[in-house]
Amino acid sequence: MRSDQLRVVLSLGTTQTLAWASSYYLPAIFADPIARDLGISSNWFFAAFSGSLVISGLLGPRVGRQIDRVRGRQVLAASNVILAAGLALLGATTSVSTLIGAWLLLGVGMGLGLYDAAFGALGRIYGDNARKAITGITLIAGFASTVGWPLSSFGIDAIGWRGTCFAWAAAHVLLGLPLNMFFLPKTVPARQTSGPVIKPHIPIDRTMVLLSFAFAAAWTVTSAMAAHLPRIVEAFGATPAQAVFAGMMIGPAQVAARVLEASTLSRFHPLFSTRLACITHPIGACVIGLFGGGAAAAFALLHGAGNGILTIARGTLPLAIFGPENYAYRLGLIGAPSRICQALAPVAFGLLIEPIGGSVLIVSSLLSLAALGALMLRPARSHAKAESAAAEAG
Repeated sequence: MRSDQLRVVLSLGTTQTLAWASSYYLPAIFADPIARDLGISSNWFFAAFSGSLVISGLLGPRVGRQIDRVRGRQVLAASNVILAAGLALLGATTSVSTLIGAWLLLGVGMGLGLYDAAFGALGRIYGDNARKAITGITLIAGFASTVGWPLSSFGIDAIGWRGTCFAWAAAHVLLGLPLNMFFLPKTVPARQTSGPVIKPHIPIDRTMVLLSFAFAAAWTVTSAMAAHLPRIVEAFGATPAQAVFAGMMIGPAQVAARVLEASTLSRFHPLFSTRLACITHPIGACVIGLFGGGAAAAFALLHGAGNGILTIARGTLPLAIFGPENYAYRLGLIGAPSRICQALAPVAFGLLIEPIGGSVLIVSSLLSLAALGALMLRPARSHAKAESAAAEAG
């Protein structure tokens, strides 16, 4: 990796870690103290959070179009400002209405500043050569929960949840904003045009539908496990200590899988590694189903490994299949159903766990296998080969 590319990867990896730690991973630590202080049920907090994920998903295509036009430096910098505003409002929250308003702002910030936007920026900057850079930032940001959860917990103990919200907001202004503004390449418009900007036409063809479905199904499982994994493995007989340990294994498994992607799997088409990632969760479900709660850590390792690769594939697979043209916009279209499913999955799986317990892994495994089936219908062919085949057919 060249020095200039390494600088971009380190900068984006740092800002992505900050963005994820102070938004997506916030509820796990903040829900209870905020709900307690406001005198409301934590369900209100999680409902507002789910709404923010829906907003971020709906914004995806529009954000992608903007990144395709100007690369992404301005978009990512704007995300720091909006996330800071949302966190400041969250810190000043005194009512449910203010809480909802804060998460609406944070939803806009997440739409502008999480992985899809960062991947789109890298695709716009490096084109077909963005795979290593995408893998690089996920290796760094893979520790967002590892860093974010302890920092948030320490902040709540030291300065309270309001002060911690303000501290995260300050971090976006003092760290995230300068990194995105000064360490990413300067804005260069995709093309010089006069008159109104014309929305690019991207047909929602069979491949687009297959990828959208595959990622939506896979990320439904990821979001559900992030919310309910301890409860699920305890339903198989795991002790609370074993459940906590299993949860701790997901992060290292994700990072280890991304190292594997950066080294060995990078020799193959991203479709190969994406298919591989879709079978690890069902294998893990079989392991815990056969051996019970004592195999909770093995299940978590297999699930986490698949999730680690899926995060990279979300950026690299569309790039490999369709190429860099209108890449960020296409990424937004493909990713929008995933974001909405991520928002709904914790509630849906929570309702299923009550009556069927650990058997909910049958549902999650079927979703993973459905994602694999969709990917099996798409041949591992790069966009260059696809264009050549289309030209020959013409």
